[in-house]
This record gives sequence, structure tokens and C-alpha cells, in this order.
Amino acid sequence: MKSFIGVLLSCLSFILVDISDCYNVIYPSQILAQSYAQRRNDANPSNSRLSQRTLNPAATDSHCRSRPLDLIFIIDSSRSVRPGEFEKVKVFLSDMVDTLDIGADATRVAVVNYASTVKIEFLLKDHLKKGSMKHAISIIEPLAAGTMTGLAIKKAMEDAFTEQSGARPKSQNITKVAIIVTDGRPQDQVEEVSATARASGIEIYAVGVDRADMRSLKLMASNPLEDHVFYVETYGVIEKLTSKFRETLCGVSPCKIGHSCQHICVGSGMSYYCKCRPGYVLNEDKRTCSIGRDGGRDGHTDGAGNGHDDGDNDGESSVKLKVEMVQDPCHCEARLAFQSQTLNSIQALNGKLADITKKVEQVERMMSRK
Repeated sequence: MKSFIGVLLSCLSFILVDISDCYNVIYPSQILAQSYAQRRNDANPSNSRLSQRTLNPAATDSHCRSRPLDLIFIIDSSRSVRPGEFEKVKVFLSDMVDTLDIGADATRVAVVNYASTVKIEFLLKDHLKKGSMKHAISIIEPLAAGTMTGLAIKKAMEDAFTEQSGARPKSQNITKVAIIVTDGRPQDQVEEVSATARASGIEIYAVGVDRADMRSLKLMASNPLEDHVFYVETYGVIEKLTSKFRETLCGVSPCKIGHSCQHICVGSGMSYYCKCRPGYVLNEDKRTCSIGRDGGRDGHTDGAGNGHDDGDNDGESSVKLKVEMVQDPCHCEARLAFQSQTLNSIQALNGKLADITKKVEQVERMMSRK
């Protein structure tokens, strides 16, 4: 009898393992993410090996390697940023470091801390390994008092983005990026110094939290603003931006990551802009297209209606499509994929249960003979 119970428990363990294996593939959120990732990778044959990739922000994606950057975080630690909130900013910075390739020939990171005064916490050349960099972030202390954002940008441009501080020379064509995190209104002028920084080749992202002044964020950030200005309601959810920046700083064309262009997506550095197929004109939203008398003749589509243009023209731009391809707002494709995989999983589970039933019956017959 004990052997029978042992066999039965063993069978039940197999059932539980089989059930868990089946349910790993039928969560609707996972199917939606896989469907999105699959459509994106199908557009790029070189990414075919990533067909099982999901877009789970909580997981570190080892396949998505950031391009080499000289990256400086400019963080507000004025009096309005409470100690607990400042700790969340440091967690955000640490999470960002985890998503990047850190190294002398990869991405270098510096941190500029500011309030009424500005302090460079560490330079681009100081930490070339994640462990030491994350430790340096963990011991940063807030400065309190005012919000001299313009002064912080100027300090970063003149003292931190220099070759002496670890920035690569222009000849290496390494992108320079500044990410500003603030929750208030600057107490100095930011428009002119930001324009000077952008003109020097620094791409600026502005992250506003809670009481941040949106007008100031727009004055600081690079164009297009919709790709460089972010806002979160509290510091408690700032970590949600980690996945957004991971995709933005990833070495994949932004048009391959996903875009909102109705017709043609054109990669431009780490951002993109939209164009229309011949016979159409771009609407004011800079995303959708309307039928026009004289559409542009630049760019091509990929056959699915979501075009992309990475600088080469293979002659398809002269083809006019009579049928408009629209986005799938109801995610019908994903629902069908979910239904199909659910059905397959149920059928597989039924097969496993039938096999287990036969084994149990065989054990019962063996026991009855004894």
C-alpha cells in the first residue's frame, strides 16, 4: 500500500509540473507581449533568434545591448525632494545601470547632484564596473535648499562632458546623453544653457516628477519633445521609466522597437519621426496620414502597412496601396493567438492526464494481483 501511495504521489507531482509548464504559455499578458515582440522581430530577419523575447519590464533583457554612450544623470536633491523620495531616485539610477553595458569601451556614466549648489558625485572615468558604480550611487547624499537646474546643466556640459573627465573624443562618434530628474521649477534660466548644451551635441531627456514645471522640462529637452520629456506623478513609480529608457538607449533602431507612425517610421539617432506614403500628407499630430493631392515620394512600407525607412530606398516607394492598413486596437491578433495556445495547452494537458490515468490503472491491477 505504501508503494502504491508513493507511485500515486509521484504521478501527482508529474501532473503539477505538466500543468505549470502549460500555464507558463497561456497568460494573456504574455501572449500580448510576445505578439508585439514577434511582429517587431519579424520586420528584422537578423533578430529571428529573439522570436521568443517578451517585453517584461521587470526582467533584464540580455539580448538588448545598449550602444556605447557617455551618459550623465543630473538629479535634483533640493528641499522639496524628501529623503525617502531621494532614495527612490537612487534606486532608479541603480536599475538603469543594470540595464546598460558598462565599461571603458561601452557606456560610461557620471552623476551630477544639484540643489542651490552643484556637486559632481563621480565622473565618466571614475567607475567602469557596475558594482563600484552602484555603490557610489548608494552613498550619494541630498544637498537640500534651492533648485539651480540651469547651473547643473552648465556644470555637466563644461566639467563632466569633457575628455579630461572621461568623455570620448568626437572622432569616436559616441552619443552624449543627459537625463535630468527634477520635481520643481528651476530658480535660474534653463533655456539658453540647454540650447547651448544641445548645440554641443548633448541629447537631453527631462524627467518631471509630481510638481515639476512642464514648460521648463520642454525648454530643456531635445526634440522631438514627445520622445524626450517624461512625467510621473510620484517618485514611487519612477522605476517604471527604467524599461522605457532601456528601449530608448538600446542599440536597436527605434523603428524596430515599436512606433506610432501610421505609414513610415524613419530612425533619427535614438528617436524617430513619421512620414507618409506617396499620395498622402502628414497630419498635425505628426503620426497619422490623410489623402492629399501631392504626397511625398520618400520611404517605403514593409507590407504590413507599418513602414520604416533606415536611409535606403529599394524602389518600393513608387507603389501605391489602395487599401489602408490600420492598427489593431482590439488586439484581435493577440486574442486569437491566446485562444489557440490555450486550446493547444488544454489538449496537451488532456493527453498527459490520459497517460497518468493509464499508469494508475496499471498500478491498481498490479496491486490487485498481489
